[in-house]
Amino acid sequence: MTCAACAARIEKKLNRLDGVTATVNYATSKATVHVDRSDSNDPDIERLVSTVEGLGYGAVPTSTDRGQSTTEIATQAHLDDIRRRLIVAVIGALPVMVVSMIEPAQFDAWQWVCLGLAAPVVTWSAWPFHKAAWRNARHGATTMDTLVSLGVIASIAWSVWALVWGGAGEIGMRMSMSLLPRSIDVHAHGAMGGSHHEIYLEVATTLTAFILAGRFFELRSRRRAGDALRALATIGVRQATLWRDGVESEIPIGALGVGETFVVRPGERVAADGVVVDGSSAVDCSMITGESAPVDVQMGDSVTGGTLNTSGRLLVRATRVGRDTVLAQMARLVERAQDGKAPVQRLADRISSVFVPVVMVLAIGTLVGWLIATGDSERSFQAAVSVLVIACPCALGLATPVALLVGTGRTAREGIIIKGAHVLEATRAIDTMVLDKTGTLTTGVMTLAQVEALGDSVSGDQLAAIASVEANSEHPIARAIVAGVRRRLDNHDSSIDGSAVSEFVNEPGVGVSGVVTIDGEPRRVAVRRATVSRSTGTVVDALIDDEPVVRFVVRDEPRAEARETIEALRKLGVKPMIVSGDAEGAVHHVASKVGIDVADTMSGVLPADKLAVVERLESEGRSVAMVGDGVNDAAALVAADLGIAMGTGTDAAMEAGDLTIVSGHLSAVPNALQLSRRTLRTIRGNLFWAFAYNVAALPLAVAGLMNPVLAGLAMALSSVFVVSNSLRLRR
Repeated sequence: MTCAACAARIEKKLNRLDGVTATVNYATSKATVHVDRSDSNDPDIERLVSTVEGLGYGAVPTSTDRGQSTTEIATQAHLDDIRRRLIVAVIGALPVMVVSMIEPAQFDAWQWVCLGLAAPVVTWSAWPFHKAAWRNARHGATTMDTLVSLGVIASIAWSVWALVWGGAGEIGMRMSMSLLPRSIDVHAHGAMGGSHHEIYLEVATTLTAFILAGRFFELRSRRRAGDALRALATIGVRQATLWRDGVESEIPIGALGVGETFVVRPGERVAADGVVVDGSSAVDCSMITGESAPVDVQMGDSVTGGTLNTSGRLLVRATRVGRDTVLAQMARLVERAQDGKAPVQRLADRISSVFVPVVMVLAIGTLVGWLIATGDSERSFQAAVSVLVIACPCALGLATPVALLVGTGRTAREGIIIKGAHVLEATRAIDTMVLDKTGTLTTGVMTLAQVEALGDSVSGDQLAAIASVEANSEHPIARAIVAGVRRRLDNHDSSIDGSAVSEFVNEPGVGVSGVVTIDGEPRRVAVRRATVSRSTGTVVDALIDDEPVVRFVVRDEPRAEARETIEALRKLGVKPMIVSGDAEGAVHHVASKVGIDVADTMSGVLPADKLAVVERLESEGRSVAMVGDGVNDAAALVAADLGIAMGTGTDAAMEAGDLTIVSGHLSAVPNALQLSRRTLRTIRGNLFWAFAYNVAALPLAVAGLMNPVLAGLAMALSSVFVVSNSLRLRR
């Protein structure tokens, strides 16, 4: 593809297929196609590819392995081809421009020498423009290449006609010319009356060189814009060292299965997501979470595939492999966001689809208008060519996708995953942020502070049974109870075994229950949030066969960065609120610690009520962001205008959110808003300048105030400007 109009044509054609919804991204050179499998005429990959090829474009399925993708290979080949054509164009265009525009540099028969130099430029170097224009013409379409090709062909055709039949080919002819179109004086040396047929070889050659240069730098910059995604795709390992029965063996990463143990030596990357079963080390997670400081891990700790082991030797049991790893999910989410389109892009797409035909009509109108007004064919031709060249909608097509490409890559480098282009629009309007407490504002590492028997006493077997039920829950409170009970039972024979629980039920926001064998008999054990309020903790009651047995008090502390984060949100114009299922005392305690007014907190809120709170705030006209990390937050994350999931939480929360904070650090929340808003501002700035460029330049070209050489330079520079402006997001 060579411009946004190409992408629009392919997208329109694919969407005409039954059961197909397609989005074509010019910046990434990819079509993302969703197929309705229930459709009886379900198109296969070959039919989709042939549909694109039927329009005159090339297409291949994207690679699914960890090697270099087909898109990257094709892009590199295209870049190399443009580089070769650009070198030839510069070698030919530079002397032609110098000799044509500087009269003292002209010699006898200079115009014929320039024609020889121009020939390979306007044919071989400009061939991609001519080929694309012809391909599109056969399908009744026009793109930016149509305008460039017409400009080059018109300039060289006029020049050849003037040289052969118009008198410009006379030996001794001299031509002085400046970049201002009114300062043209053509005369034959020593010839009475002179010749009035100037040649435009410098226009044809410099136009080709400028456009090729603009395309070369644009393509190279677009590759830089996608560096973050390529970095994610390449940090995964190709080989894993399998540990089986005390023997190490090298296997391809694809052969590693869940539950198998592998070795990670110092300096190696972790092959897959897993749990450390032996050893200790410091692991560099910067490529995944954006955190620069290595994280200490030991037996029982989780590690993420793609992270770098910096010191000790680790034995890791794989829990997720291949496409299920966090790294693979991150790469897919970033790519999905980059392949999408922000709502602001739709307007640019619609304009690009009709812009080229309008420009062609305008160029013809300019030619006819000047001929009628002045009768000067040279001036009329020059103005028409300037209109063709200056109006190419390159910058307009690049304004959104390149900024989106760079912005999503930058956020990924910071450990922030944006799920789609629409998220950028949502961040701009956010004025209220609803935060969960446990695991979001607090560390989530809760500790069992107190155990109270609600009857005469509680036995070790009963505590073990209660902890076994809690072991099946992912909630931080449940993990705290399990860990605390395990410490208390160190000197007892009782054991905690989550697999021994049957009929397990998890009621989000309420508690868990299950059937456990105690003293040889099956008993129903239930763990429920209590209504009792404590100032610094959360109260949980455990019941056996509906009889209260024991009361636990657990608590956790606010994150170190929580207060600073709340202040940063306020500076962004966002009002923070706490909505938690926890007890009032615990919620108020955390609110006072992080700097949130008690009036802006809600406690004892069930998951359905969290959803209702978000919907109520939205009905009041607020634009609401929800930050959460648990299953109980998923519904509210989906309903909010912007759902922000903490990456340290559950998969359900991460899937429901629009933004995922991979590191789980709360300080990344305002950073995510800032980066998203900055990306959106860059997109809007690009679109403004792309529109302003055409609005300002077209009237000058129509009025005959712009030389075609300057028009070609300006058009090429406009695309380079848009890409360069987008690349500022990398810094």
